[in-house]
Parts: sequence; C-alpha cells; structure tokens
Amino acid sequence: MKRIVLFLATNIAVMLVLTATLSILGVNRFLTANGLDIQMLAIFSLIVGFTGSTISLLMSKPMAIWSTGARVIDPNAPRTAEEQWLVDTVHQLADRAGIGRPDVAIYEGEPNAFATGAFKNDALVAVSTGLLRSMTEEEVSAVLGHEVAHIANGDMVTLSLIQGVVNTFVVFFARVVGYVVDRIVLKNERGGGIGYFATVIVCELVFGILASMIVAWFSRQREYRADAGSAYLLGSRTPMIHALTRLAGMQPGNLPKTFESAGIIGGGQGLRALFATHPPIEDRIRALMAAGGKR
Repeated sequence: MKRIVLFLATNIAVMLVLTATLSILGVNRFLTANGLDIQMLAIFSLIVGFTGSTISLLMSKPMAIWSTGARVIDPNAPRTAEEQWLVDTVHQLADRAGIGRPDVAIYEGEPNAFATGAFKNDALVAVSTGLLRSMTEEEVSAVLGHEVAHIANGDMVTLSLIQGVVNTFVVFFARVVGYVVDRIVLKNERGGGIGYFATVIVCELVFGILASMIVAWFSRQREYRADAGSAYLLGSRTPMIHALTRLAGMQPGNLPKTFESAGIIGGGQGLRALFATHPPIEDRIRALMAAGGKR
C-alpha cells in the first residue's frame, strides 16, 4: 500500500509542477496555425523530459527511507556493535573514495543494499537485515564498497541525466510523428486531431520501450564500474567476488521500482535481460576476474 501511495504522490507532484511550469512559460503551444513550432516543441520536450527525473533525483533520499522503512543510524549513538561497525566501515570507505560521509541505514528485508541521493556529499547507503545475516563481514564490506563506489562515481546523477535525455527524445519525436500522421497522412488541417493524439500515445509507448532499454544498458555498465570500485577501495577484488558468489545463491529482496537500479543485485534472462538494470552475477564475476589486480 505504501508503494502505491508513494507512486501516486510522486506522479501527482510531477504533473502539478509540469502544469504550472508550462503554463507560466507558455511553451505548451507548439501546434500553431502555420504548422509545428520546432523550437517551442524542443523547449516543451526538455521541460517534460527532465522534470520527472530531476524531481525523482532530488527526492530520492527521503523517498528511499520512507518506502523501505529504513532506519538511519545515528553515528554518535549506534544501538549495537553491528551498527557501529556498519557506520565505521561506510565512513572509512567514503574517506578513501574522497567523498562526504553518507548516512547509513538498516531496513528489514531479504538480502539487498542500495545507495541513493542527489549529492555525493549528502548520500545514503542502506543495507537489509537479510544481507547482514547472510554474509561475512568481508563480504558485507565489499557490498558497502560497491555502494560507496556508486556514490563516488556520481551514478545516481548520471542515470538521471540519461533518463532525462531519452525522455526528451521520446516526447519530441512522438509529437513530430504525430504531426506528420495527422497533417500529411490523415490530411487534417485544423490543429491536433484524434489522429495526432492517438499517434503520440502509441509512439510514446514504443519509443518509451526503446528508451528503457537504453537506460538499462547504461545502468548495467555502472554496475561493472561499481564492482571494480569496491575492489579498488578494499585493495582486493577477492571480497567482491566472494560477495557476488554468495549473492548468486540467494533470493534477492525486492526494492521499490524507483530504486530498483540502485540495488546490489538484479538481472534477467532472455528478453528481460534487455531491460535488466544489473548484469548477470556470473558476468560480473568474470569481469572482476579478468580485470586483474590484487588477490
């Protein structure tokens, strides 16, 4: 129920911001009596394309805490020795990576972990209780190194920018195709007819699928970099290989859709692999072993 409320609230907020912004700027009038105003459409597409991804990025940290029920550990008053170790380990890894010390949180759930936040120096690393119970300290350290590497690499911002760019292209070209079909194929001379709106909807669905594949591909590449980053921060690739090997035999915990790409594990088979945010664990292990480095 909480996830549904979160999803609806986010989309309502995005729509309200979009409606107000477009009305103020007057850039929602790209269909004119003289044809399609490409410049106005480009501005419209940029606003629509980047608004959602920007809002999601800026709200990612509080939304992640709320949607997973995570509890942020007070670094000055951890409740247990395990929490003290978690905070110390994340902070040491952050210091090595040259970034600000992120907040550290624990949430109830099956094995998983994630990092999120719009800024490198104000991020969040969260670990599930299932992961802590299932792994050795060395393996947990490797997972934490992977998440800290995500922050240091600026992966959250990069993926949001990529999402914004592909969204912009989807919005722009869907309306160009809709205009061509409406004016040239259906010979409609008065504004946007039913053919225009129907074509835009279909094109947004089709282009949106292609856009999702592009974003997923970039997401998979960042997982390889984060694995390598963990190996660098820990001074050895062995802990990350052990952690991935352990994860390969586990049932991963589900994260809210918004933060699925931020988790430590994911992936898919067949056609689903094209939309997977994470590469298969076997491929990640092979990449680490092929990279060389210290053992």
